[in-house]
Amino acid sequence: MRTLLKDFSPSTVVAGFVAVLVGYTSSVAIIFQATVALGATPAQTASWLWALGLGMGLTSLGLSLWTRQPVLTAWSTPGAALLASTSGVEMPEAVGAFILCGLLIAWAGASGWFEKLMDRIPVAIASALLAGVLARFGLDAVGSVKTAPVLVLAMAAAFLLGRRLWPRYAVPGVLVAGVAVALAQGRLSLLGLDLSQVFALPVWTAPQFTWHAAVGVALPLFIVTMASQNLPGVAAQRASGYQTPVSASIAVTGAATTLLAPFGGYAFNLAAITAAICMGREAHEDPARRYTASVAAGLFYVLLGLAGGAVAMLLAAFPRELVAAIAGLALLGTIAGALAAALKDEAHRDAAILTFLVCLSGLSLFGIGSAFWGVVAGGVATLVATLRRPQP
Repeated sequence: MRTLLKDFSPSTVVAGFVAVLVGYTSSVAIIFQATVALGATPAQTASWLWALGLGMGLTSLGLSLWTRQPVLTAWSTPGAALLASTSGVEMPEAVGAFILCGLLIAWAGASGWFEKLMDRIPVAIASALLAGVLARFGLDAVGSVKTAPVLVLAMAAAFLLGRRLWPRYAVPGVLVAGVAVALAQGRLSLLGLDLSQVFALPVWTAPQFTWHAAVGVALPLFIVTMASQNLPGVAAQRASGYQTPVSASIAVTGAATTLLAPFGGYAFNLAAITAAICMGREAHEDPARRYTASVAAGLFYVLLGLAGGAVAMLLAAFPRELVAAIAGLALLGTIAGALAAALKDEAHRDAAILTFLVCLSGLSLFGIGSAFWGVVAGGVATLVATLRRPQP
């Protein structure tokens, strides 16, 4: 415990907070859409936020403290989008599908086949995948200048000044500057919070197992979670120089999904974008102490889960441009490092740039996101490059 407290620093705590802020604000609306599509009651919706917050928080805490590496978990955002587009499935059937999905994720981790697959992906392609996934946040930060020029430019100035004068605390300075400008502009108000709905309570939904939900919900949810979430999550870790136990981590997220499914924990996975915030130099100069950033994020996730009834109102108080700007600025170093690693090896340069462009494009086919198709493109390019030329 003494070592853990010594490893903490203001920069790691802020990095953990920014990761949670970005994770929630970027996709919590999709969670609400998913609950509406499944016919959830307000109590069940609050229970979903309770289960998701506790699931992400406890798994992030446990895995980070066990490995002493920044391991951050997340809910499956493409999985939530899939659920939001589901029709004809009642909540009990969906819960049964969530349990089946959790068992499949646990099996994928415990069997070791997913880790073997990741071992065959070159570092250049993994780095290009990470850069492509994260570059979208940098573009969003630049684009937010159109709608909030004073706010975003003030945050950019704070970042540049911070990198020059106090590099370790550049991102905390950006957050402080953003909040100060938003308050001065009257764009950050906490007066509308309903304190009577702060705490969320778990609501048990008895699962119902049907072939319709198993084929239409469980299997697609498993595929998109593994391909669009866990794959870039592992790539982010390896591109940042961390050799986290993949099989055990995946198995833990599957077990958490299985246990919390009746309360709304539909699918957990390794995080990529928010984890990159905790794995970069902005979190801490010493890579061995960056795990405390994901520990801090885990604690914030638990608190938000317990206060699930007020989460949406609290996060809605932050301007969209503030969140976009701090995410993009916090990820600049990670994007640059990933691009440098991706293009360093000339033998894999063509495959890496293809992977980067496909991931950056946001391409989605058959319900599977661009991260998976970027790896496919890079893998095909690598395979073609290694084929022997026919003898004349």
